[in-house]
Amino acid sequence: MVRVLLVDDDLSRTELISGQLRRGFSAWNLHTGMDAITAAPSADIVVLNLKLPDLDGVEVCRRIRAVSTVPMIGITAGSSEFERVLALRAGLDVCMAPTFGVSELVARIATLTRRNRPDRRAGKSMSYGDLVINTHTREVRMCGHPVGLTKKEFDLLYLLASRPGVTFDRKQILSAVWHDDNSWMQRSRTIDTHVNSIRRKLGCSEAIRTQRGVGFQFSSLDCVACIATPGRALNGEDVENARLG
Repeated sequence: MVRVLLVDDDLSRTELISGQLRRGFSAWNLHTGMDAITAAPSADIVVLNLKLPDLDGVEVCRRIRAVSTVPMIGITAGSSEFERVLALRAGLDVCMAPTFGVSELVARIATLTRRNRPDRRAGKSMSYGDLVINTHTREVRMCGHPVGLTKKEFDLLYLLASRPGVTFDRKQILSAVWHDDNSWMQRSRTIDTHVNSIRRKLGCSEAIRTQRGVGFQFSSLDCVACIATPGRALNGEDVENARLG
């Protein structure tokens, strides 16, 4: 069932809308931008009022898009054309006037989830070289071999692999994967430990690159990765033999 996150400080409106959406979706309500940023990676689609009490709607869109590819619908009551353009550039997919009907919202949700999240619905996979991540079954295979990742390891790998080449900082990762970005967690070695474990289990130390002082980045894999048996990291001799072969 599609999970719809409604974010609006108008409690009566969100209760009314979510009550109708629950006939066909799994819907829940939040009322601040910070809560939306934390919860967005757990949703299949976010319906967001751009006028929130704690954060500017454009900033909320930007922060959500930094950690998630989840589709976002923006309710633009009182927003200028310039603000709507900024929100769209920040990652919003669709703008809707506050006078929308539930039937229109349901149609928008169906269109965006079909267009943007085919892997989760159809059980398809993300493939990068020899690495295959099944987003429906939460299974990972490297060179055809199953890789046993913990829940947090899978969530971390999925987050990074969903946007290859994009560097996620520690705060973004902690918020999306651990739902906790407090200062103690940011200073801990939790992320490093999980990244090292993923690299070891995949048998490829280059799958996740450390950007020192910034964060971590997923790098698409090439055929060299298949020399390694999952559970054993590649070394320089492996890579050199692959090049010679």
